[in-house]
Amino acid sequence: MGRQDLNFKPKVVVGLSGGVDSSVAAYLLQQQGYEVIGLFMRNWNDASVTLEDECPWIDDSRDALMVAEKLGIPFQVIDLSETYKERIVDYMFNEYEQGRTPNPDVLCNREIKFDVFLKAAMGLGADFVATGHYVRKDSFVNEEGEEVFRLLRGIDPNKDQSYFLCQLNQYQLSKALFPIGELLKPKVREIAHEIDLSTASKKDSQGLCFIGKVSLPEFLQQKLSVKNGRVLEIDASDPEVESYHNFIDQNATADAAVLRFNPRLSLSKAVGEHKGAHFYTRGQRKGLQIGGKPLPLFVLATDVDENIIYVGQGESHGAMHYRGLHVKAAEIQWIRPDLKTEFLQLYTSGSPIFNLKSQIRYRQAAFDCALLSDSQDGIIVVFKELQKNVTPGQFVAVYSEDELIFSGVISL
Repeated sequence: MGRQDLNFKPKVVVGLSGGVDSSVAAYLLQQQGYEVIGLFMRNWNDASVTLEDECPWIDDSRDALMVAEKLGIPFQVIDLSETYKERIVDYMFNEYEQGRTPNPDVLCNREIKFDVFLKAAMGLGADFVATGHYVRKDSFVNEEGEEVFRLLRGIDPNKDQSYFLCQLNQYQLSKALFPIGELLKPKVREIAHEIDLSTASKKDSQGLCFIGKVSLPEFLQQKLSVKNGRVLEIDASDPEVESYHNFIDQNATADAAVLRFNPRLSLSKAVGEHKGAHFYTRGQRKGLQIGGKPLPLFVLATDVDENIIYVGQGESHGAMHYRGLHVKAAEIQWIRPDLKTEFLQLYTSGSPIFNLKSQIRYRQAAFDCALLSDSQDGIIVVFKELQKNVTPGQFVAVYSEDELIFSGVISL
């Protein structure tokens, strides 16, 4: 009788990472009547740049296996290292080489967990895939009779991971389950202890998605060459720093160029040398190895074309703060494509869209913003209050209350 059979159980493949969150996710789905399969993703083979005491994949896969055995569910290891290198690692090298700072965890979810991994799960006859993300989803049926899925923040404000899933699409959401999104982290650990899971007290993993903690300088130097250049310091009182903070008329279409602080126009002085502008990112403090200043030096901007790093003293330096950002049209991902037309009609008519919030990094409090269009059909996100270290290559996620509406790669 197939799926009409009363004994039919929908099949779900859980991405068991070897941590407590995915372990409890598998258990909860099992309790809800799903046929659960555990799959561990092996994404990295090169131990030369991985700090082996910080989350080696061998230990994680063993922990995932122990959880699967405890729950009595099938378990497999799937090697995605070649695809991970092509889609994530090579992309990271390319972005750093261009002076942008990528977010591999966001990319891993879009390209690996909810693409390659999802396809592998479907190949096993799965109806869904599930992860241990602290997010929620729901859906509604629109006027055309189509089911529309919404991605919502997790209940736990300290663990919400919706930002990491900001690049998902409707199909990916339709196949995704997030069993712990309604729970607080302490409750997840409590459940793990109650059923005596081996991962109950395991610390949360750090570093790159399914890899562990990586020595970034050594990682980048595998492909990006050392190239000595100048470090130039910009004084906090420089007129150029002040001028770029001018108010944007929020009743008119804005030009993305006005958002950008142009360090080439600033008065600066040489204070040291570096080994390659592509090794540094905005807001970075460590690794400059330049002392003798009243306040710590921070990277304000990098110029990979001229191989120059611009720095300034102290976290209150004006060039550390931004009043907006730009996303190119080609780099926007609408999680709710049904809202795209409505949004476009508003801001292309010159009417800014308010009552939205943005987030430009994980574990950052969302901040009030407005949306404007630019002359290239991209989106300008204008901040109500100045924000620190808006970094090209990272992702901005835009929310309406708890719902993630769209995201994009920051171009300025």
